[in-house]
Amino acid sequence: MARTTEPKATPRRQLVSLAAAAEYADCGVNTIRRWISEGRLPGYRLGPKLLKVDLNELDQLAQRVPTAGA
Repeated sequence: MARTTEPKATPRRQLVSLAAAAEYADCGVNTIRRWISEGRLPGYRLGPKLLKVDLNELDQLAQRVPTAGA
């Protein structure tokens, strides 16, 4: 019997302002802007001036630091 695999459900986008993203990541707005310009973090333009980021994609930037006990 063939197994069917259901596609993974992608998490819903959580678009927030750059200021809210900076507060969430405990960094500055300029750091968020720099990550966008470097291509590390996608930015989403909503209109001619409004720029947002997805908190799920911001979470993906975090990397676990290995510990000596691990």
